[in-house]
Amino acid sequence: MPSKPTILTLPEEELVHPGNRACSGCGLSIAYRIGLKALGKDTIVVVPPSCLTVLQGLYPVAATKMPSLNVTFASTAAAATGVLAALRSLGKQGITVAGWAGDGGTSDIGLQSLSGAAERGEDFIYICYDNEGYMNTGVQRSGTTPRGALTTNTPVFGKTQDKKNVPAIMSAHEIPYVATTCSAYPLDLYTKIEKAKAIRGTKYIHILAPCPPGWGYDPKYTVKVGKLAVETGMYDLYEIENREFRLTGASRKLLEKRKLVPVSEYLKMQDRFRGMKDADIEDVQRRINKRWGAYFEMFKE
Repeated sequence: MPSKPTILTLPEEELVHPGNRACSGCGLSIAYRIGLKALGKDTIVVVPPSCLTVLQGLYPVAATKMPSLNVTFASTAAAATGVLAALRSLGKQGITVAGWAGDGGTSDIGLQSLSGAAERGEDFIYICYDNEGYMNTGVQRSGTTPRGALTTNTPVFGKTQDKKNVPAIMSAHEIPYVATTCSAYPLDLYTKIEKAKAIRGTKYIHILAPCPPGWGYDPKYTVKVGKLAVETGMYDLYEIENREFRLTGASRKLLEKRKLVPVSEYLKMQDRFRGMKDADIEDVQRRINKRWGAYFEMFKE
């Protein structure tokens, strides 16, 4: 297992050019820069239509400095499977294949091919950056949009359904490694992607990637919003390795404190939750308290 990285030991080589097409304060741009460092240059990235295709641009002026295959919305995992087969046919080894898709292309449109690849045990890393909506096409709700969030197709009362728990769905496939992380914690993100590289089989990593225009906050607060998501218990950092669940990083530290930041501090920073009433916020807090109460009991000393 590699030693724990620090800001001083991260690889210096940048695998994505600066000055790309990402929005100001884009959480994905942080995750992509750090994630590519963890994957390394001997990687082929498979990307469906998403904010990432906008960030990258198209050959010959693409921002990414490594081979990148742009595919259809539903076929990220299927295309990654094809890339693996091509590498085997050519006798090429030591190349990482990574699917990198948004929440729409993962939780909704691409879930079928991802489930099939996981069931077959294809040896690649699937990374979902979750900005909780179809941000590239105008902020429509996705399966991972949280309850109460306003979008262009849930414009009055916000989304009325709960967020789809994609990491739990992937864990149910009994793949060897599932992890959640957040762009506000780049070292945690780096560690988990690097760890996934050393594991054979299908690996799934879910990254919360705050989105200033879609979520409705000042771009300078991207890291603060991401950290509040974790500190309030709204989003948990964990690993499921060989079916063993453990909280990690900042979420693990919350076990020691046994105290969460009120979720209202997270919700009220974002314009997308402006339609939520006090009773709605209290309901979110009750749900978080119930889940974390179970964690406190599960991991008590």
